[in-house]
Amino acid sequence: MESIKDKVAIIGMGCTKFGENWEQDSGDMIIEAAYEAYTDAGIEPKDIQAAWVGTVSAHWVGMGGLCLAEPLKLPRIPVTRVENYCTTGHEALRNATFGIASGMYDIVLALGFEKLKDTGFPGLGVGRGMHPVLEMRRTAPGSFALIATRYFYTYGLSPNEGKRVLAKIAVKNHRNGSLDPKAHLRREVTLEQVLNAPIIAWPLGLFDCCGNSDGAAAAILVRGDIAKKFKDNPIYIKGIGLSQNPMMPHFEPNFDWTGFEVNRIASRQAYQQAGITKPREQLDLAEVHDCFTITELIIYEDFGFSPKGRAKEDVEAGNFALEGDLPVNSDGGLKAFGHPIGASGLRMTYEVYKQLQGKAELPARQLKRAEVGLAHTLGGHPQVSCVAIFGINPG
Repeated sequence: MESIKDKVAIIGMGCTKFGENWEQDSGDMIIEAAYEAYTDAGIEPKDIQAAWVGTVSAHWVGMGGLCLAEPLKLPRIPVTRVENYCTTGHEALRNATFGIASGMYDIVLALGFEKLKDTGFPGLGVGRGMHPVLEMRRTAPGSFALIATRYFYTYGLSPNEGKRVLAKIAVKNHRNGSLDPKAHLRREVTLEQVLNAPIIAWPLGLFDCCGNSDGAAAAILVRGDIAKKFKDNPIYIKGIGLSQNPMMPHFEPNFDWTGFEVNRIASRQAYQQAGITKPREQLDLAEVHDCFTITELIIYEDFGFSPKGRAKEDVEAGNFALEGDLPVNSDGGLKAFGHPIGASGLRMTYEVYKQLQGKAELPARQLKRAEVGLAHTLGGHPQVSCVAIFGINPG
C-alpha cells in the first residue's frame, strides 16, 4: 500500500470562533473560515480548482456541494459534500488530500461547518437510531458512562479514584481552552467543581461531557512539491488513517468496553504511512476526540501514548498537559470548543497547523517543541475513527 506521506501540504487555514454564534448563519461562518484560509495561503478564491465540504445537519442550506458553492460564490468547479458522522471534518480533509495526491488538482479547499444551535436539539440529536435524541435507545453520555464503569472495574480503580482521574482531564482541557480566543468555553474549572457537578450519566458529570457549538474551519491544500512556492512554512500531511466498524461495537461478543478497535486500526494506518513507531516519543502534540473525559482516557491507550490500563499514571503526572512531554488537546479540545460535527476535525487540524508553525494565538499557548502533530476524530454509530498526522519537514 502506497503512503500519502509528503505528497500534500497545507498552506493556509482558517477557523471561526466556536460557540453560540447566533449572529452568524452557516454562510457567514463558511465565508469567515474560507477567507482567513485564502489570506493565510496568499491565494485568491479563483485559484481553487476543487473543493470538499463536510457537514452533517445542514440540509436546509443546500444538499450536495451547494452549501459551500453558494456562500463562497465558487466558479463552476467540482464541489463535493461528504459526511461520516463525527469524522466529517476530517473526511473533507481526507478526500481533498486524495484529490491532490491523485494528480488531478494542484490547489483545493477543504471546509467543515455546522450550525447545531439552530437545530433546537440539546444534544447532537441527528440520525441516531430509533429516536432523534437517543442513540440505539441509549444516550451518548450513557454509552460512554458504561465505558467508564467497565474501565474502572477492569483496571482496579475505585469509583472515587476513577472520577478524580477523569476530572483532571476536564481541568486540563478547560485550562487550555481558557487560553484560546476561539474556544467556546474559556473559563478554568477546579477539581472540586468537576467532582461536585451534576451527574449526566454516572460517573460522568456535567464537566465530563463536551458541549454543543456552532463553528467552521477550512484548509487550503496543494501538492507537496510546490508548497514552498506559496509560503516558507507549509505543513505536510504525513499520514491519514480511517477505520469503520460495520456494527455497534457494544453488540460484539469480544468487545471489552475499555477501548475501540477502530481507534487502534486508524492510528496504525496513519503511523505506518508517517513512519511513526514510537508515538509517545515521536509526536509533539495530539488533538483527540474528547467528547467525554473517558473517551480521551481510553484514546491515550488506543494510540499507544500510555500502556494499557496505565493512563491514570500519565494523567496524575501531568504528562499530557501543556507543559508535559506530549500535550494533548492544547487548545482545550471538544471540552472547550464544543462539537459542531462537520467543523471539529478541521478545527483540530487548525490547532496542529498553528502549533507547528509557532503561531498559536497567545504566547502562553505556544508549545516549546512542535514539529509533528496528530489530529483525531471518533464517532458513529456504529463507530468510525480518523487519524491524521502532520509535520513541518518533508522527507
